[in-house]
Amino acid sequence: MTTVLVTGGNGFLGSSVVRGLADAGLAVVSADLALPASPVPAVEHVVMDVTAAAAVEAVFAGHEVEVVVHLASIVTPGRDSSREREYAVDVTGTQHVLDACLAHGVRRIVVSSSGAAYGYHPDNPTWLTEDDHVRGNEVFAYSHHKRLVEEMLASLRASDPQLEQVVLRIGTILGERVDNQITALFERPRLLKIRGSDSPFVFIWDTDVVAIIIRAVTSPVTGIFNVAGDGTLTVDEIAERLGKPVLALPEAVLRGALGVGRRLGLTAYGPEQTIFLKHRPVLANDRLKTVFGYTPSKTSAEAFEAWRTHRFG
Repeated sequence: MTTVLVTGGNGFLGSSVVRGLADAGLAVVSADLALPASPVPAVEHVVMDVTAAAAVEAVFAGHEVEVVVHLASIVTPGRDSSREREYAVDVTGTQHVLDACLAHGVRRIVVSSSGAAYGYHPDNPTWLTEDDHVRGNEVFAYSHHKRLVEEMLASLRASDPQLEQVVLRIGTILGERVDNQITALFERPRLLKIRGSDSPFVFIWDTDVVAIIIRAVTSPVTGIFNVAGDGTLTVDEIAERLGKPVLALPEAVLRGALGVGRRLGLTAYGPEQTIFLKHRPVLANDRLKTVFGYTPSKTSAEAFEAWRTHRFG
Protein backbone atom coordinates (compact mmCIF):
# COMPACT_ATOMS: atom_id res chain seq x y z
CA MET A 1 0.00 0.00 0.00
CA THR A 2 1.28 3.47 -0.93
CA THR A 3 2.17 5.56 2.12
CA VAL A 4 1.51 9.27 1.64
CA LEU A 5 2.93 11.95 3.93
CA VAL A 6 0.95 15.20 3.97
CA THR A 7 2.66 18.28 5.39
CA GLY A 8 0.33 20.94 6.74
CA GLY A 9 -2.22 18.20 7.30
CA ASN A 10 -4.26 20.17 9.86
CA GLY A 11 -4.88 23.16 7.58
CA PHE A 12 -8.04 24.05 5.72
CA LEU A 13 -6.88 22.29 2.55
CA GLY A 14 -4.71 19.70 4.27
CA SER A 15 -7.43 18.29 6.48
CA SER A 16 -9.67 17.66 3.46
CA VAL A 17 -6.80 16.12 1.48
CA VAL A 18 -5.89 13.82 4.37
CA ARG A 19 -9.45 12.60 4.67
CA GLY A 20 -9.79 12.16 0.91
CA LEU A 21 -6.59 10.14 0.63
CA ALA A 22 -7.66 7.92 3.53
CA ASP A 23 -11.07 7.40 1.94
CA ALA A 24 -9.26 6.36 -1.26
CA GLY A 25 -7.63 3.50 0.66
CA LEU A 26 -4.14 4.95 0.99
CA ALA A 27 -1.98 4.81 4.10
CA VAL A 28 -1.71 8.41 5.25
CA VAL A 29 0.66 10.15 7.65
CA SER A 30 -0.52 13.68 8.43
CA ALA A 31 2.14 16.05 9.79
CA ASP A 32 1.66 19.47 11.33
CA LEU A 33 2.78 21.63 14.25
CA ALA A 34 0.32 19.95 16.64
CA LEU A 35 -1.99 16.97 16.73
CA PRO A 36 -5.49 17.76 15.44
CA ALA A 37 -8.44 18.14 17.80
CA SER A 38 -10.40 15.66 15.67
CA PRO A 39 -8.05 13.02 14.25
CA VAL A 40 -9.08 11.31 11.03
CA PRO A 41 -9.71 7.58 11.60
CA ALA A 42 -7.08 5.27 10.08
CA VAL A 43 -4.66 8.20 9.65
CA GLU A 44 -1.42 8.46 11.61
CA HIS A 45 -1.05 12.03 12.89
CA VAL A 46 2.44 13.22 13.82
CA VAL A 47 3.97 16.47 15.03
CA MET A 48 6.47 17.99 12.61
CA ASP A 49 7.82 21.52 12.19
CA VAL A 50 9.13 21.87 8.64
CA THR A 51 11.48 24.66 9.73
CA ALA A 52 13.45 22.12 11.82
CA ALA A 53 15.51 19.82 9.60
CA ALA A 54 15.95 17.26 12.40
CA ALA A 55 12.19 17.05 12.97
CA VAL A 56 11.55 16.48 9.27
CA GLU A 57 14.26 13.84 9.08
CA ALA A 58 12.84 12.01 12.10
CA VAL A 59 9.39 11.69 10.52
CA PHE A 60 10.79 10.44 7.21
CA ALA A 61 13.14 8.01 8.97
CA GLY A 62 10.23 6.55 10.93
CA HIS A 63 7.99 5.87 7.91
CA GLU A 64 8.42 4.28 4.50
CA VAL A 65 7.05 7.24 2.59
CA GLU A 66 6.45 6.77 -1.12
CA VAL A 67 4.63 10.03 -1.94
CA VAL A 68 4.71 13.43 -0.25
CA VAL A 69 1.95 16.03 -0.54
CA HIS A 70 3.63 19.25 0.53
CA LEU A 71 1.03 21.80 1.64
CA ALA A 72 2.82 23.44 4.59
CA SER A 73 2.92 27.17 3.84
CA ILE A 74 1.86 30.49 5.33
CA VAL A 75 -0.90 31.80 3.07
CA THR A 76 -2.50 34.34 5.40
CA PRO A 77 0.06 35.66 7.93
CA GLY A 78 -1.15 36.40 11.44
CA ARG A 79 -0.58 39.65 13.29
CA ASP A 80 2.54 38.27 14.99
CA SER A 81 4.05 36.91 11.78
CA SER A 82 7.24 38.20 10.19
CA ARG A 83 8.88 37.94 6.79
CA GLU A 84 11.62 35.83 8.36
CA ARG A 85 9.11 33.36 9.82
CA GLU A 86 7.22 33.12 6.54
CA TYR A 87 10.46 32.46 4.64
CA ALA A 88 11.45 29.82 7.18
CA VAL A 89 8.19 27.92 6.60
CA ASP A 90 7.66 28.52 2.89
CA VAL A 91 11.21 28.24 1.54
CA THR A 92 13.53 26.72 4.14
CA GLY A 93 10.80 24.28 5.18
CA THR A 94 10.35 23.15 1.60
CA GLN A 95 14.10 22.64 1.26
CA HIS A 96 14.07 20.41 4.35
CA VAL A 97 11.21 18.35 2.91
CA LEU A 98 12.94 18.01 -0.47
CA ASP A 99 16.22 16.99 1.20
CA ALA A 100 14.38 14.29 3.15
CA CYS A 101 12.62 13.08 0.00
CA LEU A 102 15.96 12.57 -1.72
CA ALA A 103 17.61 11.00 1.33
CA HIS A 104 14.82 8.45 1.79
CA GLY A 105 14.06 7.56 -1.81
CA VAL A 106 10.60 9.12 -2.01
CA ARG A 107 9.12 8.39 -5.45
CA ARG A 108 6.92 11.47 -5.94
CA ILE A 109 6.21 14.88 -4.45
CA VAL A 110 3.05 16.88 -5.03
CA VAL A 111 3.52 20.58 -4.25
CA SER A 112 0.83 23.20 -3.78
CA SER A 113 2.24 26.22 -5.56
CA SER A 114 0.12 29.20 -6.57
CA GLY A 115 -0.82 31.41 -9.46
CA ALA A 116 0.93 34.08 -7.38
CA ALA A 117 4.24 32.48 -8.42
CA TYR A 118 3.80 34.11 -11.83
CA GLY A 119 3.82 37.49 -10.14
CA TYR A 120 1.77 40.63 -10.58
CA HIS A 121 3.18 42.34 -13.66
CA PRO A 122 1.78 44.71 -16.31
CA ASP A 123 3.32 42.59 -19.09
CA ASN A 124 1.74 39.31 -17.96
CA PRO A 125 -0.11 37.74 -20.90
CA THR A 126 -3.90 37.85 -20.74
CA TRP A 127 -3.90 34.11 -20.01
CA LEU A 128 -0.88 32.62 -18.26
CA THR A 129 0.16 29.10 -19.22
CA GLU A 130 2.54 26.74 -17.47
CA ASP A 131 5.24 27.67 -20.02
CA ASP A 132 5.32 31.28 -18.81
CA HIS A 133 8.07 32.26 -16.41
CA VAL A 134 7.47 32.44 -12.66
CA ARG A 135 8.32 36.00 -11.58
CA GLY A 136 6.82 36.29 -8.12
CA ASN A 137 7.25 39.86 -6.87
CA GLU A 138 9.72 40.21 -4.02
CA VAL A 139 7.50 42.85 -2.41
CA PHE A 140 4.82 40.20 -1.76
CA ALA A 141 6.19 37.49 0.56
CA TYR A 142 3.83 34.72 -0.56
CA SER A 143 4.35 35.43 -4.26
CA HIS A 144 8.13 35.67 -3.90
CA HIS A 145 8.40 32.55 -1.77
CA LYS A 146 6.35 30.49 -4.22
CA ARG A 147 8.69 31.64 -6.97
CA LEU A 148 11.74 30.60 -4.93
CA VAL A 149 10.21 27.19 -4.23
CA GLU A 150 9.47 26.68 -7.92
CA GLU A 151 13.06 27.60 -8.81
CA MET A 152 14.18 25.00 -6.28
CA LEU A 153 11.92 22.39 -7.87
CA ALA A 154 13.13 23.25 -11.39
CA SER A 155 16.71 22.70 -10.27
CA LEU A 156 15.78 19.31 -8.81
CA ARG A 157 14.07 18.22 -12.03
CA ALA A 158 17.48 18.57 -13.69
CA SER A 159 19.66 17.13 -10.93
CA ASP A 160 17.34 14.46 -9.47
CA PRO A 161 14.78 13.40 -12.09
CA GLN A 162 14.06 10.19 -10.16
CA LEU A 163 11.93 12.28 -7.77
CA GLU A 164 8.69 12.70 -9.72
CA GLN A 165 7.05 16.10 -9.39
CA VAL A 166 3.50 17.36 -9.71
CA VAL A 167 3.42 21.12 -9.20
CA LEU A 168 -0.02 22.69 -8.87
CA ARG A 169 -0.28 26.44 -9.46
CA ILE A 170 -3.57 27.03 -7.72
CA GLY A 171 -5.86 30.01 -8.32
CA THR A 172 -8.11 31.62 -5.72
CA ILE A 173 -9.84 28.85 -3.78
CA LEU A 174 -13.49 29.24 -2.85
CA GLY A 175 -15.63 26.87 -0.81
CA GLU A 176 -18.34 26.80 1.80
CA ARG A 177 -15.81 27.16 4.64
CA VAL A 178 -13.29 29.42 2.91
CA ASP A 179 -12.36 32.62 4.77
CA ASN A 180 -9.23 34.35 3.53
CA GLN A 181 -7.78 37.67 2.32
CA ILE A 182 -9.63 37.47 -0.99
CA THR A 183 -13.05 36.66 0.43
CA ALA A 184 -12.50 39.51 2.91
CA LEU A 185 -12.42 41.88 -0.06
CA PHE A 186 -15.87 40.66 -1.07
CA GLU A 187 -17.24 41.14 2.45
CA ARG A 188 -16.69 44.90 2.38
CA PRO A 189 -19.58 47.34 1.83
CA ARG A 190 -18.10 48.27 -1.55
CA LEU A 191 -15.46 46.72 -3.75
CA LEU A 192 -12.25 48.51 -4.62
CA LYS A 193 -10.62 48.59 -8.06
CA ILE A 194 -8.04 50.57 -9.97
CA ARG A 195 -9.72 52.83 -12.51
CA GLY A 196 -9.27 51.44 -16.02
CA SER A 197 -8.42 47.90 -14.85
CA ASP A 198 -10.80 44.94 -15.03
CA SER A 199 -8.83 43.07 -12.32
CA PRO A 200 -10.16 39.63 -13.34
CA PHE A 201 -10.23 36.72 -10.89
CA VAL A 202 -10.04 33.00 -11.59
CA PHE A 203 -11.63 30.75 -8.96
CA ILE A 204 -11.45 27.05 -8.16
CA TRP A 205 -13.86 25.21 -5.85
CA ASP A 206 -12.19 23.59 -2.85
CA THR A 207 -13.49 20.07 -3.51
CA ASP A 208 -11.99 20.26 -7.00
CA VAL A 209 -8.60 21.14 -5.50
CA VAL A 210 -8.81 18.13 -3.17
CA ALA A 211 -9.78 15.82 -6.04
CA ILE A 212 -6.89 17.16 -8.14
CA ILE A 213 -4.37 16.57 -5.34
CA ILE A 214 -5.63 13.02 -4.84
CA ARG A 215 -5.32 12.40 -8.58
CA ALA A 216 -1.81 13.86 -8.48
CA VAL A 217 -0.91 11.22 -5.89
CA THR A 218 -2.47 8.26 -7.69
CA SER A 219 -2.11 9.12 -11.40
CA PRO A 220 1.07 8.42 -13.40
CA VAL A 221 0.99 11.96 -14.84
CA THR A 222 3.69 14.40 -13.75
CA GLY A 223 4.33 18.04 -14.56
CA ILE A 224 3.20 21.57 -13.78
CA PHE A 225 -0.49 22.44 -13.92
CA ASN A 226 -2.53 25.59 -13.44
CA VAL A 227 -5.52 24.84 -11.20
CA ALA A 228 -8.49 27.09 -11.97
CA GLY A 229 -12.03 26.91 -13.25
CA ASP A 230 -12.95 28.02 -16.76
CA GLY A 231 -13.32 31.74 -17.38
CA THR A 232 -12.92 34.79 -15.17
CA LEU A 233 -14.96 37.32 -13.22
CA THR A 234 -14.00 41.00 -13.13
CA VAL A 235 -14.43 43.15 -10.05
CA ASP A 236 -17.43 44.82 -11.68
CA GLU A 237 -19.07 41.45 -12.38
CA ILE A 238 -18.40 40.32 -8.81
CA ALA A 239 -19.88 43.54 -7.42
CA GLU A 240 -22.98 43.11 -9.57
CA ARG A 241 -23.50 39.58 -8.24
CA LEU A 242 -23.09 40.85 -4.69
CA GLY A 243 -25.31 43.89 -5.23
CA LYS A 244 -22.53 46.19 -4.05
CA PRO A 245 -21.06 49.39 -5.49
CA VAL A 246 -17.54 49.65 -6.85
CA LEU A 247 -15.11 52.36 -5.78
CA ALA A 248 -12.84 52.94 -8.80
CA LEU A 249 -9.81 55.05 -7.88
CA PRO A 250 -6.89 56.29 -9.97
CA GLU A 251 -3.82 54.24 -9.12
CA ALA A 252 -1.83 57.29 -7.98
CA VAL A 253 -4.58 58.30 -5.55
CA LEU A 254 -4.83 54.84 -4.04
CA ARG A 255 -1.05 54.50 -3.75
CA GLY A 256 -0.90 57.78 -1.88
CA ALA A 257 -3.75 56.84 0.46
CA LEU A 258 -2.19 53.45 1.23
CA GLY A 259 1.18 55.06 1.89
CA VAL A 260 -0.34 57.46 4.44
CA GLY A 261 -2.46 54.70 5.97
CA ARG A 262 0.53 52.45 6.53
CA ARG A 263 2.62 55.22 8.10
CA LEU A 264 -0.23 56.01 10.49
CA GLY A 265 -0.76 52.33 11.30
CA LEU A 266 -4.28 52.38 9.84
CA THR A 267 -3.64 49.55 7.37
CA ALA A 268 -1.22 46.67 6.92
CA TYR A 269 -1.19 47.31 3.17
CA GLY A 270 1.22 49.68 1.49
CA PRO A 271 1.39 51.40 -1.91
CA GLU A 272 2.55 48.15 -3.53
CA GLN A 273 -0.95 46.76 -3.04
CA THR A 274 -2.10 48.57 -6.17
CA ILE A 275 0.02 46.13 -8.20
CA PHE A 276 -1.85 43.25 -6.57
CA LEU A 277 -5.19 44.82 -7.44
CA LYS A 278 -4.29 45.83 -10.99
CA HIS A 279 -2.22 42.98 -12.43
CA ARG A 280 -3.76 39.77 -11.17
CA PRO A 281 -2.39 36.59 -12.83
CA VAL A 282 -5.10 34.88 -14.90
CA LEU A 283 -4.55 31.14 -15.20
CA ALA A 284 -5.33 29.12 -18.33
CA ASN A 285 -6.43 25.57 -17.38
CA ASP A 286 -6.05 23.85 -20.76
CA ARG A 287 -3.19 21.61 -19.62
CA LEU A 288 -5.10 20.62 -16.48
CA LYS A 289 -7.93 19.32 -18.65
CA THR A 290 -6.02 17.79 -21.55
CA VAL A 291 -2.80 16.46 -20.01
CA PHE A 292 -3.63 15.96 -16.34
CA GLY A 293 -7.10 14.73 -17.27
CA TYR A 294 -9.27 16.71 -14.86
CA THR A 295 -12.01 19.20 -15.69
CA PRO A 296 -13.11 21.31 -12.70
CA SER A 297 -16.74 20.77 -11.69
CA LYS A 298 -17.35 24.52 -11.53
CA THR A 299 -16.32 27.42 -13.71
CA SER A 300 -14.93 30.53 -12.02
CA ALA A 301 -18.38 32.12 -12.19
CA GLU A 302 -20.10 29.03 -10.81
CA ALA A 303 -17.59 28.72 -7.96
CA PHE A 304 -18.17 32.34 -7.00
CA GLU A 305 -21.93 31.94 -7.18
CA ALA A 306 -21.78 28.84 -4.96
CA TRP A 307 -19.68 30.76 -2.41
CA ARG A 308 -21.97 33.79 -2.58
CA THR A 309 -25.08 31.69 -2.10
CA HIS A 310 -23.62 29.90 0.91
CA ARG A 311 -22.29 33.10 2.47
CA PHE A 312 -25.16 35.50 1.83
CA GLY A 313 -28.08 33.21 0.93
